[in-house]
Amino acid sequence: MEYDEAKKLIVESLTKKLKTKSKLYFNDLSKILGMKPREAKKIVNKLVEDGTLEYWSSGSTSMYGMPGTGKQAGAEGED
Repeated sequence: MEYDEAKKLIVESLTKKLKTKSKLYFNDLSKILGMKPREAKKIVNKLVEDGTLEYWSSGSTSMYGMPGTGKQAGAEGED
């Protein structure tokens, strides 16, 4: 799967789920892409680097979401 295809698929999936979830676990992203974790990690990392996704961690939980979405965005002063 090409990077642009993967990016489109992730953005569409996250946009659809925004009503109920603003962030997803890495395993969810891997399933959306239909890839093994090692392959998906490369694409997810590129999406974080280019600003399409943001990495969020509570210290014990790591998740990914689109920048500026979710309850945390307001609490952290993001608009």
